[in-house]
Amino acid sequence: MAFSTLISSLAESATLGISKKVRELKASGMDVIGLTLGEPDFDTPVHIRDAAKKALDDGFTHYPPVAGYPELKEAIVAKLKRDNGLDYKPNQIVVSTGAKQSLYNVVMALMNPGDRAILQAPYWVSYEAMLHMVQAEVHVVETTIEQDYKMTPAQLEAAITPNTKLIFLNSPNNPTGTVYTRAEITALVEVMAKYPQLYIISDEIYEYMIFDEEHVSLGTYESIRDRVITVNGFSKGFAMTGWRLGYIAAPKEIADMCDKVQGQVTSGCTAFAQIGAVAALTGSLDSVEEMRDEFRKRRDALYLQLKAIPGLEVNLPAGAFYFYPDLKAFLGKTSPEGEVMTDIDVLSLYILDKEGLAVVPGSAFGTATHVRLSYAYSVETLNDAVGRLGRALATLS
Repeated sequence: MAFSTLISSLAESATLGISKKVRELKASGMDVIGLTLGEPDFDTPVHIRDAAKKALDDGFTHYPPVAGYPELKEAIVAKLKRDNGLDYKPNQIVVSTGAKQSLYNVVMALMNPGDRAILQAPYWVSYEAMLHMVQAEVHVVETTIEQDYKMTPAQLEAAITPNTKLIFLNSPNNPTGTVYTRAEITALVEVMAKYPQLYIISDEIYEYMIFDEEHVSLGTYESIRDRVITVNGFSKGFAMTGWRLGYIAAPKEIADMCDKVQGQVTSGCTAFAQIGAVAALTGSLDSVEEMRDEFRKRRDALYLQLKAIPGLEVNLPAGAFYFYPDLKAFLGKTSPEGEVMTDIDVLSLYILDKEGLAVVPGSAFGTATHVRLSYAYSVETLNDAVGRLGRALATLS
């Protein structure tokens, strides 16, 4: 059977693939902890669920508009003004089945084969795959733990060529938790403003999960405003991962193109879920603040435990709910059974086999010596997990 060569060459999502393996190992009876999913371990707030239940009873069970119900688009416009200082009209908003589809719509709408995009490594796993599917060229700007995983203006400018069309900027960042300061973003914008052919995707899905910095939206900069596509959603800040709702705010011509893509692929998002999303944006943010406070406590406690593991390098993330420790000190070492840790994938599998702890290898995010640890789990689970990680690494020599 002859399958599409493009899709056949597409890698499986590493985070979803590892989570699948964890479920299989647990089903087989193995004692496994998986710090792999970027999913808040909280239920969706009650007032949001109640709004969706009422919407079902009120008949929101039919095809919605492709780009979203007017009341949701109005709520998004108001939210962007209130929280981000952004001015958009409802016809510049497209609601999609998760921020992942929002991103893919934009890539499909903008990129042609051979167009070039810039990714900052570490980068979220699906960025590169989306660009691969439209046969775009990818240029990766590498960052290190020493620079807090932040791309410098000089690095950005050196990466831009005449056929560079798109830049992804993700702050707070997945997988590192890094948050760009206002001064750092301003310096990057000064570079972007010099190249009018560039579009910028500002992925702000973790904006409510910031602990130590302010959130700065790229679309507030006048010099690049007409080239910024703001991407956000409901999964992280409102614990609505299963609802599958995201959105873009963009120049109207880009919004129109994304509407066209979506109309041929999925059409509109689940009707009653959209009414729940209206309640999320217009209701109290107390539950969001409670989640953020809990994640901050976990981050602070876990940071101290990770720093205590000899040889492991880790920074203090300013947002999201991930740590991205550098394990380069353990690569090349040998297990008691004689297995050499030749790369981060081998090391990650060793940790899983030795202690039943699943982590996501940095190879999924464009780096060679790191692993991603999600702390969207209970304190008891996290304490157990760090103990397992330390014991596994201590066996290597």
